[in-house]
Amino acid sequence: MHERSSVGELAERLRQELHRYSPGGKLPSSRALVERFRVSPVTVSRALAQLAAEGLVVTRPGAGAFRAQPRVSADAAGDTSWQEVALSADGATELVPRTVDASGVLVSLAGPPPGVVEFNGGYLHPSLQPERAMAAALSRAGRRPGAWGRPPVEGLPELREWFARGIGAAVTAADVLVTAGGQSALTTALRALAPPGAPVLVESPTYPGMLAIARAAGLRPVPVPVDPDGVRPALLADAFRATGARVFVCQPLFQNPTGAVLAPGRRADVLRTAREAGAFVVEDDFVRRLAHEDAGELPRPLAADDPDGVVVHVCSLTKATSPSFRVGALAARGPVLERLRAIQIVDTFFVPRPLQEAALELVGSPAWPRHLRSLSAQLKARRDVMTAALRRELPRLALPHIPSGGYHLWLRLPHGTDEAALTAAALRAGVAVTPGRPYFGAEPPAGHLRLSFAAVAGAGEITEGVRRLRTAVDEVLQRTGSMRWGRGENR
Repeated sequence: MHERSSVGELAERLRQELHRYSPGGKLPSSRALVERFRVSPVTVSRALAQLAAEGLVVTRPGAGAFRAQPRVSADAAGDTSWQEVALSADGATELVPRTVDASGVLVSLAGPPPGVVEFNGGYLHPSLQPERAMAAALSRAGRRPGAWGRPPVEGLPELREWFARGIGAAVTAADVLVTAGGQSALTTALRALAPPGAPVLVESPTYPGMLAIARAAGLRPVPVPVDPDGVRPALLADAFRATGARVFVCQPLFQNPTGAVLAPGRRADVLRTAREAGAFVVEDDFVRRLAHEDAGELPRPLAADDPDGVVVHVCSLTKATSPSFRVGALAARGPVLERLRAIQIVDTFFVPRPLQEAALELVGSPAWPRHLRSLSAQLKARRDVMTAALRRELPRLALPHIPSGGYHLWLRLPHGTDEAALTAAALRAGVAVTPGRPYFGAEPPAGHLRLSFAAVAGAGEITEGVRRLRTAVDEVLQRTGSMRWGRGENR
């Protein structure tokens, strides 16, 4: 069981025992709790902090933890119904009313209950994170001269240079802005490139967080289908002509969720099509550092082959490190760079300097290439374990593409399977999965699941999670009267 589950379980045990103590009464010492529950001091500290955040206990440094005084009854709730009118009033004047729906993003951010296998995670399990290297980098960064001062608004020059080298010779440090992770960079890019009400072309299926950004900005996502070789240039050209869009957002490398890589023969077509339409391509290069051991030589970013400033490039360190290590970059050339810079300054001022300094320390240390090599091998091993388990336990689930990078698999469900019912049944069986519907900007062609193999503890948990998923699938198919696994066609 990993640390997060232990914290939740200990917090629940202590919550159930609080009635034994009078208000203001002292709880057992941290040492006593460690010995009684056989957990680490860190687990005890985090469980008590969780109860303190809930207002159930009060912690006093050097004295211990105490049961909190009963809460005073809150005043009667006010009437907030007026907000429904205020928040929807923009729909009367805007072509596309703004909607803020974070449900598709929360699926990969919210941790499952204790004991549930986390196939819905969007980040590396702590065992895959370079925790010691990050801690050492943060410690060294905090001692750098000026580390706690105000950084340049564009980012530290050395960090901008490092990101530029990773993109390609066509990009220089002067073309780079340091951002607070990839999501922040995508938000800045879409706000800079498209006015409210405008269409924006997106891959179908695509990352739900990007769809949420577009809709929250009042934009109209228009889906363009992808296949195993990435977006289809002919359909992209049709979409530009039909909509007049001036932005196309894509993930050319290990696309989320399909894992597709834009084929060499399509790269130039995509850039040419966008250039002829007078449009920008937002390249979300989110998992370049999560290539598997068998990936071979990776294609260069689209930005490296773009002489005309068509591409606005987004990349991040977060996926290869930790969800809290939110350091990324935007790269662009021409007048658009100043607009990107202005919007970022207005929104966030700058990325905290200690975090930028820590990023420099991390990527410049010998531990960084070692981490990437180890991660590459471990991701491949986990992918292979999950693929083998799916073929053994769930042979009728279609797995059209096995990616050589990233952290998940994209499965097509048998015809007629109720995706929502299966997701709920899986949770009851003890495994959290991501439904496919949020990845589509329009009606999906079929039901899908996305299964992450990076957010779990290891191979044993992957095998157990697939076994639990098999239980859920059998339950749903039996209840709906759909085909059994042993017969029927997977359409």
